[in-house]
Amino acid sequence: MAVLVINNNRCNLCGQCIMVCPFKAISRQNDKIEIDAGCKMCKICLKNCPEKAIGLIDERRTTVNKEEWRGILVFVEHLAGNIHPVTIELIGKARELADAVRHPVYCLFMGHGISQQAQKLLRYPVDRVFVYEDQELAYFRVDTYANIFEDCLRKVKPSIVLVGATSVGRSLAPRVAARFRTGLTADCTTLEIRANTDLVQIRPAFGGNIMAQIITPDARPQFATVRYKVMTPAQQLTIPRGSIENCSVSPDKLKSELILRQVVMKEELPGISEAEVLVAAGRGVREQKDLALLEELATLLGGQLAATRPLVEMGWVHYTRQIGLSGRTVKPKLIITCGVSGAVQFSAGMNASECIVAINQDRNAPILAQAHYGVVGDLYEVIPLLLEKIKGVRETNAL
Repeated sequence: MAVLVINNNRCNLCGQCIMVCPFKAISRQNDKIEIDAGCKMCKICLKNCPEKAIGLIDERRTTVNKEEWRGILVFVEHLAGNIHPVTIELIGKARELADAVRHPVYCLFMGHGISQQAQKLLRYPVDRVFVYEDQELAYFRVDTYANIFEDCLRKVKPSIVLVGATSVGRSLAPRVAARFRTGLTADCTTLEIRANTDLVQIRPAFGGNIMAQIITPDARPQFATVRYKVMTPAQQLTIPRGSIENCSVSPDKLKSELILRQVVMKEELPGISEAEVLVAAGRGVREQKDLALLEELATLLGGQLAATRPLVEMGWVHYTRQIGLSGRTVKPKLIITCGVSGAVQFSAGMNASECIVAINQDRNAPILAQAHYGVVGDLYEVIPLLLEKIKGVRETNAL
């Protein structure tokens, strides 16, 4: 990366560069001209310096020895010992990547009273589970968890770290990555690995209009967060092959600036991420009361109602039912989209569904190109016929 530098031997402190800088990033300090972090590399100062005292040089970043960093580590997210299913998905992807470069797979599990749950992780293709157990780790506090996370990474030195893109993961991962001055790619949809262990992190960018490929070639470890329901869960082993390593916790790393006053468990509501059948409403739905029609279809099929972002923003549907980049990622066995155009922001959140049925009166709607079955028609005509047909089949089977 190129940087601007001041040649103090040539600079006569005329102040021309200070006046022309549009970002106020140049100032006079102790009879010297200095350029601070506000510089955007517009190079206007370079062109306007009458003494040619400003130059451009290449700043070469020091690179790590990649051979010293081996393995793929998965952060185990849990609540009171109950492991979040995104962890199992990450283990599956970690094993796939690790096999390609012959690296081990590790898990980092921190909490209190988690020994029994740690044993369950050995059912999956992991080589070692690092367990940090202490009363102070019973509930998530980002500063203490970051301390333990950092301690583990410095001891184990994994090449790649995978974290679930949950509220916990999105808070924890960037803090730990910053301590290692390394890169982090959020909400990855695809992960690949090169022979030199560089992780190719693929995710939607510019509103989902392109798929960006991001690598961290000069730093280790490489951090990536992945949404739930994006990866395929790991298969259980017939014979466990991994081991558990109980790690000691330094008291100074358990000190927190956060004071835990009370823990109130949030009421667990059924989420669309777990549903096997979804009926998704889009802009083709004319009025809020018409959602009752789709709700009836979802109920008949034993599923749930979901929606696109516009309906959530209008207040018609709760935000927990939104599918897409800014909502939930889903992977049901069946999804029926009703009046959904199929914009990339929505499609990225459901394109892994086993069976996609699209109902749209616009035969050129993008959703029809993604669907396994497409119905070109008005949902207000198609849905009643579909409800009638399902009810008829059920009545026949009941006789």
